[in-house]
Amino acid sequence: MYEKYIKRALGFFLSLIGIIILSPILLIICLAIKIDSKGPIIFKQKRVGKNKKYFNIYKFRTMKSETPKEMPTHLLNNPDAFITKVGKFLRKTSLDELPQLFNILKGDMAVIGPRPALWNQYDLIAERDKYGVNEAQPGLTGLAQISGRDELEIPVKAQIDGKYTNNISFVMDLKCFVGTVLSIVKSDGVVEGGTGTKKKADDE
Repeated sequence: MYEKYIKRALGFFLSLIGIIILSPILLIICLAIKIDSKGPIIFKQKRVGKNKKYFNIYKFRTMKSETPKEMPTHLLNNPDAFITKVGKFLRKTSLDELPQLFNILKGDMAVIGPRPALWNQYDLIAERDKYGVNEAQPGLTGLAQISGRDELEIPVKAQIDGKYTNNISFVMDLKCFVGTVLSIVKSDGVVEGGTGTKKKADDE
């Protein structure tokens, strides 16, 4: 009952209220991005949704236009060279994720759920198949995000996502929501770059 009806209704109303209340902040961010660097304000990226159906996720653009496409940030050898000044702040505070309120409003995503994988993160998608994660509605944040985020290895992240998927409830969602707020405040588990020698579960 909760997962099928209440969760979707809550997501719709929360995202709608969030868009209305945060509209002044959204406008300020749009202006800051436009002034800071050339390129579109909104960054679209193909992600894996419920039942492995693709959709375009929305984010505020935080990278320069010449950044390699379809590559997780942690695989860039020098991510600071591609991240804009405004983008660095947006990523640190997770404000770059705010446009996903529109994804939630449309029904592509939920407020809480496994973070949607990139379409070409085949190893993460395969691991998630083992736990039925790909059958769940992806979310703005989830259990993995309060359990290590970018620091998690792919098998571990998939297992945590599976734990969430098989125990969806209002209490679990509330735990993830509160945990996310605390993680943002402390900037826990964010990895901006690396050599690519160690596979991380980055989907940001």
